[in-house]
Amino acid sequence: MRTPDRQDGEGGRWDATARPANPAGLGGRIASSLIRFPNYRRLWISNLFFFAGLWTQTLVLGWLVFDITRSELSVALFTAARLTPLMLGPLSGVISDRFDRVRLLLIAAGWAFCTMSVIATLVSLGVITYWGLVVGGFCIGMAQSPSQPARYALVSELVERDSLSNANALNSIVMNMTQIIGPALGGAMIAAFGPAVALWVSAFWYLFSFLALWRLRGIGRASARHADETLLASLTGGMKAVFSSRLASAVLLTTLLSNILIWPIQAAFMPVFAKVHLGLDAEGLGWLLTSTGIGGLIGSLTIAALGDFRFKGGIFLVGTACCGLLWAAFALSTWLPLSFVIIAVMGMCSAPFVVMQTTLLLMMTEPRVQGRVMGLQELTIGIMPLATIILGAAAQRYGVAMVALVDGVLLAALIVILAIRVPELLRYSGRPA
Repeated sequence: MRTPDRQDGEGGRWDATARPANPAGLGGRIASSLIRFPNYRRLWISNLFFFAGLWTQTLVLGWLVFDITRSELSVALFTAARLTPLMLGPLSGVISDRFDRVRLLLIAAGWAFCTMSVIATLVSLGVITYWGLVVGGFCIGMAQSPSQPARYALVSELVERDSLSNANALNSIVMNMTQIIGPALGGAMIAAFGPAVALWVSAFWYLFSFLALWRLRGIGRASARHADETLLASLTGGMKAVFSSRLASAVLLTTLLSNILIWPIQAAFMPVFAKVHLGLDAEGLGWLLTSTGIGGLIGSLTIAALGDFRFKGGIFLVGTACCGLLWAAFALSTWLPLSFVIIAVMGMCSAPFVVMQTTLLLMMTEPRVQGRVMGLQELTIGIMPLATIILGAAAQRYGVAMVALVDGVLLAALIVILAIRVPELLRYSGRPA
């Protein structure tokens, strides 16, 4: 007999008597959602494999592009192509609210496996070109980006409201664990066996993600409540849900600013920082990204252990501002040990941003529009392709360190202004009144 481990019905709430009590001890508090919600645990395992594949191929493909072209602008164009599907966020959110979210994630994992297999084959045969990598980057982006609203919104169906912070922190832990393992493994495999082997390993991570999701079939199926809505009505419904809320709008604006100013630098230019600014090889680049992952893992573990804590909005804004200042410090550092320390601390400070942006938006909006709200969040991330091209052109002229310095300071200043204008976000805890 299957245990009741999901919500049933439109807007249905959990039956508290069907759930085990919160686990005791530090380890129990950190892993609370994994222990209490079996279907969330299956999603978490799938995410672990999916993002392991993502981080491995991100390093390997970025390294190949810069190795072929030796051009910061070419790296920026490749990254823009890989991130362009983020612009489909609002449409992906509508699809997430209308269709079976688990099936959407299965399609994404299967598509990612097939795409990476083709790219790995071309690299193995020695016939890959720069434009082949650009097209491949776009195709792999079609697996990752449009599936994200379904991935995020599904969490709110699989756990209780007071476990959202913990569950999203555990998802962030997945990101950081794979950011530790994937780049280090990718860099080591490039050095030892070449990029083709690293890409094949990345492809099989996606296959394992697909298999881990298989048991969730039928869970998280969307209600028919949206069947009579037009596409335009669905899109505007999600926008109204966000823009009618001063708090949700402020969270979305923070995400937008961060994805214009600093996250394109990490997504596109770490190979350039490694080679040009710090004199590192492929393995060194892997360890640089691994240091970011270690810091992020520590930050995410801390948030997971806190559980349903107060001032969620405050930690979100403070963490984002600190990320900007640390990027500026990283740009100024040329001493290798200090650079590794700064990038690790920056990873730790990025955890509040990564975890809380999703948690806050899910808490501030109704369940019936959460897929579309996550789609709007994806759209704000989708500004990264355009921002990457602009920053790439600036880096070509002024150097990537100067771009990172200016953007980091500017982000911190803008977050301070936002906190002054919307002080209620600093106090927001997400608890019922």
